[in-house]
Amino acid sequence: MNPYLAGVLLGFVLLTTIYITGRGLGASGAMKSVAVSTVKATAPEHYENTAYYQDYAADHPEGPMKSWLVFEMIGVLIGAFLSGTLSGRIGLKLEKGPGVSNSTRLIGAVLGGLLFGFGSQLGRGCTSGAALSGMAVMSFGGIVTMLAIFGGAYAFAWFFRKMWITR
Repeated sequence: MNPYLAGVLLGFVLLTTIYITGRGLGASGAMKSVAVSTVKATAPEHYENTAYYQDYAADHPEGPMKSWLVFEMIGVLIGAFLSGTLSGRIGLKLEKGPGVSNSTRLIGAVLGGLLFGFGSQLGRGCTSGAALSGMAVMSFGGIVTMLAIFGGAYAFAWFFRKMWITR
């Protein structure tokens, strides 16, 4: 899809979500619901004796997996699968630069994902929630978050550019 059209459509989805639910988009809340549900199922005594989980349960009396964010992420996964299927892009493919081994790429991706997930909890939200939704309501924090994300990414990428670019 044309990236400019996709950006406009994402903006409409975000504004519609804010209008209907009173909240913006976000993905880390769904992962938190899955983590809380996993702890509750695998270590119920720890779940019952930890204040964090009890506070979370009080905020979600219907249960963590009934959060609308969980359903949002299920919809995102289904939509991505349908989009990939319709465009003929479904398949396993490891994208990497010529100077990077498969194991280095996979380890980097896993570590990056873990660090991003940890950071999203420290920052009380992922880029979808903090930056996109924050900017949609003209939040100064959302604007600063978006600038920090892109500025940090560009600065960090400079150190790893030789892994991706051949010269």
